[in-house]
Amino acid sequence: KVIMGSYGIGSGRLLQSIAEEYNDEHGLMWPISVAPFHVHIVSLKGGEEKAEELYGALMEAGLEVILDDRKDSPGVKFNDADLIGIPIRVTVSKRAETENTIEVKLRNEEEKQVVIWEDAVSYIIKQKKYLEQDIISKIVEVTFKD
Repeated sequence: KVIMGSYGIGSGRLLQSIAEEYNDEHGLMWPISVAPFHVHIVSLKGGEEKAEELYGALMEAGLEVILDDRKDSPGVKFNDADLIGIPIRVTVSKRAETENTIEVKLRNEEEKQVVIWEDAVSYIIKQKKYLEQDIISKIVEVTFKD
């Protein structure tokens, strides 16, 4: 009879650890360094073309982006975005056409920022760098003695 035990740290255990540490009552809050996507674009009625345009521009800039272009209500899309927990949520609505702006919200913050369309890509890249720097600032060096 062969018995085997494995106590390694696999990807499943790592994901469980991340989910346990980075969450709130609305869902996951992926750290930018391990998030499946950097940006979650929520496309609302009237903003479909601008959302696709932004999606292409962010991908071209090297960001990993998911576009929610479902026909569901805004509330469903926002709840799903919080549940999934992508670090940067961008809302593109009719306002993108009429007021030339989008909304940007970090998953770990309450406040939304209204950003002028022309500054959208550079602003989102700055937010990504801010989140990366936040993680770097929390690194603690540990030394081991022999």
